[in-house]
Amino acid sequence: MLTRTPQQLLTRRARLLSTQAAGGAGMPPPLKGVRILDLTRVLAGPYATMMLADLGAEVIKVERPQGGDDTRAWIPPSAPLIETPPTPPPSPSSSIPQIQPDNWNDLPPESAYFLQANRGKRSLGLDFKKEEGKEVLRELVKRADVLVENYVPGCALESSPKAFCKALNPRLIYASISGYGQSGPFAQNPGYDVVIEAEAGLMHITGEPTGPPVKVGVAITDLTTGLYAKSAILAALLSRAQTGLGVHIDANLFDSQIASLANIASNYLIAGREATRQGTAHPSIVPYQVFHTQDGFIMIAAGNDSQFKKFSALVGAPEWSDSPSFATNSSRVANRSTLIPLIEGALSSHSTSYWLKVFKGKGFPFAPVNDIKGTFEHPQTRERDLVREIDHPRAGKIKLVAPAVQYNGKRMEFTRPPPVLRQHTVEVLRELGYSDEKMATLQQKGIV
Repeated sequence: MLTRTPQQLLTRRARLLSTQAAGGAGMPPPLKGVRILDLTRVLAGPYATMMLADLGAEVIKVERPQGGDDTRAWIPPSAPLIETPPTPPPSPSSSIPQIQPDNWNDLPPESAYFLQANRGKRSLGLDFKKEEGKEVLRELVKRADVLVENYVPGCALESSPKAFCKALNPRLIYASISGYGQSGPFAQNPGYDVVIEAEAGLMHITGEPTGPPVKVGVAITDLTTGLYAKSAILAALLSRAQTGLGVHIDANLFDSQIASLANIASNYLIAGREATRQGTAHPSIVPYQVFHTQDGFIMIAAGNDSQFKKFSALVGAPEWSDSPSFATNSSRVANRSTLIPLIEGALSSHSTSYWLKVFKGKGFPFAPVNDIKGTFEHPQTRERDLVREIDHPRAGKIKLVAPAVQYNGKRMEFTRPPPVLRQHTVEVLRELGYSDEKMATLQQKGIV
């Protein structure tokens, strides 16, 4: 078991809590020196660990030697490969004939889905269902600060999370990400994002009023769970800096989705009001939805009476805001069925571009409904430096969305591309002290 002196603990705590601005990212990477084992796959877990890598953590992605993360097979689309993929980077063991280097030409294309959630990580191919693989995992755990896994509860490791931590590394922060959590009657059920969207209320409120339930356009429950898990891990790191002890984190899609119901949950819990599908409209604000124009769509979001007054005047109907039926938000909600057709009639008389010019700078929220191309060509996207280019060993230069948050006016830099499957196996095992002969044996047995 690794131990640290009080002085080392204080030094690590100071590094974690440092907020002094320095360098190109606006501040030092706050998680530099934190080692994370990422045993997750698909999106919620990989998204959480990628954000931690963006903050400077060293993330080792532990994958099945054959196939790896499920999303590596989610193609098309995939990144175009460079004509002659390079030989995997040479390692000190490359001269040992027993160890067979990977042939990247035998791997499937690099999945766009995988690439978007795995930058900043190293890939270790390891079958830890076998005893010798478990021993490698134990050695990794002894040296880790955080372990993140997203297996069905009870299926991942040989003991309970708390026992696993206590036996090998009492300082380990062990984060479990699952569909339904570590307890309860549904705990053993697997759960993808879309399943939880259906079961935890989100799909019921998404779609047109007269249409069927629909899923959100991205795996939003996975993403919110990843965000909750990330913040929980950061909190646990701060707690450990004070106590010296790790914790077990139980993050899951079901809890995260219910916590994200926001006003919909409050409407039911406080007022007993069941939600319905409203398309792009809002149950408590009018007008707050997408409207047809002469040639497309526009989003109008008049969140208060002052904004509605400005909107009414700009569309040539100032009398709306003076009418008792529409003067206040509560009256507009009550008379929604009368007001919405009036607004549709006014906005459909001109093109979207016409209304964008009329509304610009007038003090209320509006927007065109952009496609994805329009989103990435948006001047705000470019000005905010939201797309970064990085060199990938198989795909050459690839573009990825940058971290969302700025610090002191700058974003954290990322320099490590999403890994090729098994790319760093020899490197990681060598760091653990494995000899070339031992690595060759593990390879021959299919452990790595």
